[in-house]
Amino acid sequence: MPKLIVVTRGGEEQEITGESGLSVMEVIRDAGIDEILALCGGCCSCATCHVHVDPAFAAKVNPMSEDENDLLDSSADRDETSRLSCQIEFTDALDGLKVRIAAED
Repeated sequence: MPKLIVVTRGGEEQEITGESGLSVMEVIRDAGIDEILALCGGCCSCATCHVHVDPAFAAKVNPMSEDENDLLDSSADRDETSRLSCQIEFTDALDGLKVRIAAED
């Protein structure tokens, strides 16, 4: 199974494994990392699963939708690496993906 590296808000780095085909949000949630609220359950309607994707993987993740872009506009912590983790499909091609959990809005 591919590996995902998650940096928590406190700066702690955790390496977890996840099933290909799940969203990055689901992989993080299933690993018990509770900083990702995902209040909408992954429906791209709340932005509580905001992460920053390592720039080395920016071109490897699926493209951002207009809805995701609109939701991220409401975040004070948005930058060029911002994504909603529920909208990133975790695949074998993303083995070693590193994400940092965004500041809570």
